[in-house]
Amino acid sequence: MTNTTRRCLHGLAELVLAGPQHRTSGTIRLRVTGGGFATVAAPDLLVTADALVAGGRRVPLAGRTLGEVAAEAGVAAGAPEGLYRDGSGAALDDVTVLDGAAEILDGFAAGDAALRAFAPEATPVLWPEHFDLGISLDEVNYGVSAGDSAIEEPYAYVGPWKPRTGDFWNVSFGAAHPLREVASLEAFFAEGRRQAAQS
Repeated sequence: MTNTTRRCLHGLAELVLAGPQHRTSGTIRLRVTGGGFATVAAPDLLVTADALVAGGRRVPLAGRTLGEVAAEAGVAAGAPEGLYRDGSGAALDDVTVLDGAAEILDGFAAGDAALRAFAPEATPVLWPEHFDLGISLDEVNYGVSAGDSAIEEPYAYVGPWKPRTGDFWNVSFGAAHPLREVASLEAFFAEGRRQAAQS
C-alpha cells in the first residue's frame, strides 16, 4: 500500500462520493461495505478495490483520473463545500493508483465489524475529511484510520475528547496502533473504554 493509493481512495471518498451526496442529500457520511465503501443516501455510489459502481453500472478505476471515473458514472464530482478545512488533497486530474487498496478496504471492513460488535447501539461512519471509520461513545472516539502523517498505514485508535494520562495512551490524541499489531480490534476498543473511564 502506498501513500498514493491512500490518497486516491480518499479522493474517491471525498470528491466522487461525499461531495455529490452532500449536494444531493445534505450529508457527507459514508458507510463501509463488504468490499469497499459507499454513500448512505442519493446518489447511490459504491467504491470497490477496482471500480466505481453507480446504479448497477461498473466503471473501472485503474489508470483513469478521478474526474474521468466520475464523468463516466454520471457524477458531478467535487468536494463538499464549506464544511471542513482538512481533506484528501486529491484533485480530479489525479490518476487512480490501486496498489494495496485491499489492505485499506480490508482494514475498514474489520473495523466496521469490530465496532458493531463492541457497540451494537452505534452506527460506524466513514468520514471523508480524514478518511477514517469511527463512532463516539461517552465523549470518546473509537475507530480505524486508513493512515495519515502520524501513522502511515491503517491503524486503530481510541481518542478521548479530553486528554487522558497513563501507559495505554501512546499518541497525542489518545491511543493508536497499526492494525497489523492489534490482535483483536474489539478487545482494543474495550480496553480503551475501560482506560478512558478510569483515567
